[in-house]
Amino acid sequence: MSHHPTTSTVIDLFAAHGNSEYGGESVTQEEHALQCAELAIAADAPDTLIAAALLHDIGHLLHDLPSDAPERGIDDLHEALGGRWLETRFVAAVTEPVRLHVDAKRYLCAMEPAYEAALSEPSRVSLALQGGPFTQVEVAAFEENPFWQDALRLRRWDDTGKVDGLVTRCVADFADVLDACVLPGAE
Repeated sequence: MSHHPTTSTVIDLFAAHGNSEYGGESVTQEEHALQCAELAIAADAPDTLIAAALLHDIGHLLHDLPSDAPERGIDDLHEALGGRWLETRFVAAVTEPVRLHVDAKRYLCAMEPAYEAALSEPSRVSLALQGGPFTQVEVAAFEENPFWQDALRLRRWDDTGKVDGLVTRCVADFADVLDACVLPGAE
């Protein structure tokens, strides 16, 4: 079966860059993305949120920064880079949770005191670079986005999809899900 060119591009990106380190965690970018997508499936999420879970860190596959950029004090802004890349290719129900997944971490740190304490060390390092917990004004603005609750779901999968050696499907197994979420007219 032939898939949309956008889907093929995503599969190629993971093949080329998915084996890179996932920011100090014990899994690769691809392993993390697949674990997050599996968690979305287990939560009975719609295809758009499964696609968002798979693609949420695609910005890491698009930049040329070193894997230890956060330890060097560099925020790679992967959520913005990934969001911009995805927005011309996928529907908003995919791209908005991706664009908001870092803000969701900041939101949860502001709203749930135990959440920040439970973050992995690499996630705490990146939180500081990303601006720390939201202010109440930022919380209110975040809640104005129609996809804010989807972003929170994605964030929680992002936090737990870091299990070394977990067996998952492969990226190509999600091709039909990705095809279903491609923006009409995308190339």
